[in-house]
Amino acid sequence: MLRDSPNSSVQLDSYLGVFRYGRRAIELVWSTDQRLTVALAVLTLTAGVLPAGIAYVGKLIVDSVVAAIAVSSAGGAPDYAGVMWFVAIEGLLVAGMAATQRGIGYCQTLLRVLLSQSVNTLILEKALTLELAQFEDSEFYDKLNRARQEASSRPLSLVTRTFNLLQHGISLASYATLLLQFSGWAVLVLIAAGLPAFIAETYFSGERFRMFRHRSAERRKLLYLEMVLAREDHAKEIKLFQLGTELLRRYKKIFQALFEDERRLTRRQDGWGLVLGLISNAAFYGAYAWIAVATIQGTISLGQMTMYLVVFKQGQSSVSAMLGAIGGLYEDNLYLSNLYEYLEQPTLAWAGASAHGPEPSAGVVFEHVSFTYPGASRPAVRDLSLTLTPGQSVGVVGRNGSGKTTLIKLLAGLYPVDEGRILYEGRNLEDWDAELLRKRIGIIFQDFNRYQLEVGENIGVGDEPRLHDAAGWAEAAQLGQAANFIEKLPEGYHTQLGRWFHQGQELSGGEWQRIALSRAFMRQGAEILVLDEPTAAMDAETEADVFEHFQSLTQAKIVVLISHRFSTVRQADLIVVMDQGQIIERGSHEELVALGGQYARLFELQARGYR
Repeated sequence: MLRDSPNSSVQLDSYLGVFRYGRRAIELVWSTDQRLTVALAVLTLTAGVLPAGIAYVGKLIVDSVVAAIAVSSAGGAPDYAGVMWFVAIEGLLVAGMAATQRGIGYCQTLLRVLLSQSVNTLILEKALTLELAQFEDSEFYDKLNRARQEASSRPLSLVTRTFNLLQHGISLASYATLLLQFSGWAVLVLIAAGLPAFIAETYFSGERFRMFRHRSAERRKLLYLEMVLAREDHAKEIKLFQLGTELLRRYKKIFQALFEDERRLTRRQDGWGLVLGLISNAAFYGAYAWIAVATIQGTISLGQMTMYLVVFKQGQSSVSAMLGAIGGLYEDNLYLSNLYEYLEQPTLAWAGASAHGPEPSAGVVFEHVSFTYPGASRPAVRDLSLTLTPGQSVGVVGRNGSGKTTLIKLLAGLYPVDEGRILYEGRNLEDWDAELLRKRIGIIFQDFNRYQLEVGENIGVGDEPRLHDAAGWAEAAQLGQAANFIEKLPEGYHTQLGRWFHQGQELSGGEWQRIALSRAFMRQGAEILVLDEPTAAMDAETEADVFEHFQSLTQAKIVVLISHRFSTVRQADLIVVMDQGQIIERGSHEELVALGGQYARLFELQARGYR
């Protein structure tokens, strides 16, 4: 005997709780295209009424045929016109039903395309509001991939199933009205026969969803391996190191594990579906026998028998469709939870609104700043204090992992500090308007983006409002020493870069780096310019020449140069040496060499290589 235990109450609440996304999905579909949504609703309701009408007219046809046969047998003139009239009406209703189904398909197809775009836009708009730390979190990527994989189709599926529920509900009400003329028990049998299959389908929908979430990381690995095996920027190493066979083996292994889970679940689901489907068939044929006996006994006419059989069969389909729609709504809501779980990701609100600081000449001041990356065991920057003044060039050196790039990310406000504070023009970074602050900072990282865009646009991205400013491209390219090779490209600044699109041109590492340098010069309003090893592919002499040229053009700005080559940063006004997130030495090149510390030792090691 089943008891209403607290546990079962929790399970019911959990089941009903997933439907909370239904209203939001309907609002999303409505906002996507109101006319298509209204048309889909009207057509769906029409499709719910027509089947009962077709069944009833079918009954009138059979009864009028039987009556005409009786009249003809008695020697009278049968009513052919009446029979043909009912046939014509049924033909029109069937044609209307076909047209309605076509209309529903048309609306669903267009809404699916529009809604997919709307949801993807929501996902991308949300991505623009998230912090850099969230993009470096593997759990966040699982949420993002779950949201993108199925959520784009689920809102329309939910709305479509809602309409289908209404459609079949109307149909069932119409069928029940007709079937009640025969027996109320027939209506109960009709409804009860579909319940076992509904319970099973709902259960397996939940199982499939749980499997989907559990395997998120494996599916992401699968997509990553596909990308590595099929992208041109990975192809040379894959071939050189003969990694293809090993990576493909891993790809197949992960796929096989995912497939085995799917196979086991599908086997169980189809097995139960077969057993429970037999129950529905038994109910139908039991009702069939019941109606047949009633016809033989003269309780109902032949036309009524035909109508009741059609009504029971189609009513059974409507019950099954309704329960399936409810189960589908449950499944859609489960998957929509992925979308809204992502869209409801908390964003670290940057509350500042200032556009200027009280001391424009104060530059940038780090005061006892400490920062640890989320999930890391040790700080990337520890108790760091540093002052950068306008007109000053600062070289930052240190081993890999010493905190050089983290220092720049904190300066740009890409991460909030854990301890201490950073001031710009005498005002805490957190009090600045984020957009205005970042317009005043130009940074080119070592791993700068190589956009699959035209040459000019690759430079123009350095200052988005002037993305299409051709004169600005040319000026920035001259300053970045890229103009000479750009002018030799097939279409100059309008040459497509990269191999992803038609007639794309690939550049050498050094040419890409000059494009990146030009990008830095594109940002005319920047008062802080940072080069974080973007010239690593250049030889030492060329890099030194580029940095010297860069400094000569930015004399009134704060310039930060990060490089492993001490022969380059020796030109800076101030050099800071970082180790394990701290500044361990600072001064000019001559002062640091005379100090005889880590800078002097590393400088001597590099200098030997050129002797």
